[in-house]
Amino acid sequence: MKPLLLTLLSAALCSATWAPAWAAPMSKADYQAAHDVITQQYKTDQAACGKLAGNAKDVCHQEVKGREKIGQAELEQSHEPSDKHAYEVRLAKADADFAVAKEKCDDLAGNPKDVCRKEATSRHVAAKGDAKVVEKSAEAKSDAREKMSEVRQSSDMDKRDAAYAVAKEKCDALSGDAKTTCLKTAQMNR
Repeated sequence: MKPLLLTLLSAALCSATWAPAWAAPMSKADYQAAHDVITQQYKTDQAACGKLAGNAKDVCHQEVKGREKIGQAELEQSHEPSDKHAYEVRLAKADADFAVAKEKCDDLAGNPKDVCRKEATSRHVAAKGDAKVVEKSAEAKSDAREKMSEVRQSSDMDKRDAAYAVAKEKCDALSGDAKTTCLKTAQMNR
């Protein structure tokens, strides 16, 4: 049963996770089904960790917790795709890796243990920083798209105003009904 659950969850998350940001979000029913799979897998994996002893058991529990948090974050990204949720997925992965690495350091003693923890912390800080850079980059791109849209609209309006001024000037050479018709046509094309 475990391989089936993993396969179903992987298929659901992969298809939703790799979908483009503009793709339709996951349906509520699919979300709930995937959530149930994650919860069931977490319980199954935690029970399997119970068979271990010592630090191996602690490492196993951290790995299971990490997979569950990553799965939940990926599920949220699939359900409601956003830059914020993508950041939370990266952060969940960084946190999970850090928790497991710290726990694995407990197998060591003295200076090697201290070095192991410092290396784990360094990798964690770097991963969180990278996640923040990606998030801010996505925000900057979004802001740039909005500003470009505003600039285009302003430019289009300026072009229309300039074309209207030319048409109006041409109408000044006319008189009477021809001038009135010319001005109305210029105004409609504005």
